[in-house]
Amino acid sequence: MYHSGWLQRGWRRWLDRRIPAARQLELNQRRIFILPSAAGVTFAVTLLVMLLAAINYQNSMAYALTFLLGALFVVAILHTYRNLAGLQLSASNNSAVFSGEQAAFTVQLHSPQRARLAIALGWSADALECLDVPGDGQAECRLSLPASRRGWLLAPRLRVESRYPLGLLVAWSWLDLQQRVLVYPAPLSCTLPPLAAGQQAEELDGRRARAEGVDDFAGLRAYQPGDALQRLDWKAYSRGQGLQVRQFQALAGHDWCLDLAVMEGDLESRLSQLCHWVLQLSAQQQPFALRLGGLEITPGSGAQHREQCLQALALYGKAA
Repeated sequence: MYHSGWLQRGWRRWLDRRIPAARQLELNQRRIFILPSAAGVTFAVTLLVMLLAAINYQNSMAYALTFLLGALFVVAILHTYRNLAGLQLSASNNSAVFSGEQAAFTVQLHSPQRARLAIALGWSADALECLDVPGDGQAECRLSLPASRRGWLLAPRLRVESRYPLGLLVAWSWLDLQQRVLVYPAPLSCTLPPLAAGQQAEELDGRRARAEGVDDFAGLRAYQPGDALQRLDWKAYSRGQGLQVRQFQALAGHDWCLDLAVMEGDLESRLSQLCHWVLQLSAQQQPFALRLGGLEITPGSGAQHREQCLQALALYGKAA
């Protein structure tokens, strides 16, 4: 096990030097490897047996057939290599997903000249997607990986291979297109903590009552237990009119504040609960703020605000 891990680390370091990571790459002689496939090895062994038989029996027809098939094998090397050489691959932008879903990675393939047939792509040699690339055209391949944890999901090196035209050889390359997908926490349904609405509403009541031009004054009413002290009309009280509360027309639309500190459970479950409420309030077009420790996102609404909050939840406590 120790030697296997050491060999894998050495192989990755060698690949990083020979084929550096880039968002767009063109396959050339330095980046393409080629070896006989299992069928090619069987074919070569068969040719060797035929050659020995031809030598033993001094049969001219056996010589001719052996050399003809050997020449076919050599020509197949060139055509298998040419099917990959010059092919351009580039990474596309990928959409974020929620934890537990499949993250999709899109790869663009461009052939500047001739068509490329039976190009296979995948994360391993065992599971490859096969497609053709038209001459002077493009093709698109979508691959997926399970997104099991929030944060950035980095794609491993991509295997690109070709066995065209005869399947006797396999030409391949391992490419790092620097692809990554942002994984949001999985939404977890829960009730919104009262502190998120109650305390924040009182603070907003006080600020709005003191702010000029924010809400329209709608008159006075008798004081009731629980009314915010900031809304008391002290001038009316000094005139002997008793405790009166100022009313404003726009006080019904309070902004919610989603605070990690008041949620219950472990860190991941709290982030999942916040993710649920970010989605719910955004769908209702209800302005809300988000507080994650020292990070505070001011109240807002809309798609951009939603994405900003979801990204903050995904990357909380992780390196960007």
